[in-house]
Formats: sequence, C-alpha cells, structure tokens
Amino acid sequence: MIIILSNCPPDRAEPIASALVEERLAACVNALPGIRSTYRWQGRVEREGETTLMVKTSAAALERCLARLRALHPYECPELVVLTPDVAASFAPYVAWVRDQTTDEPG
Repeated sequence: MIIILSNCPPDRAEPIASALVEERLAACVNALPGIRSTYRWQGRVEREGETTLMVKTSAAALERCLARLRALHPYECPELVVLTPDVAASFAPYVAWVRDQTTDEPG
C-alpha cells in the first residue's frame, strides 16, 4: 500500500478523486479541505487556499496512478509526495482491500 499526497485547487479535488477511484488507480481518496499553503513560486511568495488529496493506491498501480494524477492536475508542477508506510504495521485487511481495489480484475 502506498499513499500519495497532493494539494490542488478546491474546485479540482472532487473530479481528480473521482477519476482515480473510478479508473481503479486508487482504492480511496480523502479530500482534506481548508488547507492554506504558503510557498515560493517563480520568485514570489504565494498564498493559496487548497485541498489536500490523500490517495491510497498499491505498489502495482503507483506509476499509472501518478501519471494520471499528473494529467488531471492543473498545476504546472503538482505536488506529488509518495509515502510508503510500513505495511506490516498497517491493518492487514485494509491493505488487502487497497490492493484489491487497484487491480484491473477485482477479487
């Protein structure tokens, strides 16, 4: 199981999340609204309201999920942070569900 974190404009969160789940690239996407990001972009300090997407996928689907997320994302340089949790410490039935939901043929 792998988690991808990505911030996006609030109005793009739902379409991105829906596409990833519907296309079986993610088992679940949590949209955490109300994030306020401060960052430097092209020499200027920017402050924007964003929504954080927490995408749960499998190792097998990771590259396809990242490619689709890049294609759907409106930012020139989207934040795509890949977290690899200690799966052995995670709840095994949940990890199995994530794997099952991100295969082409559900079990």
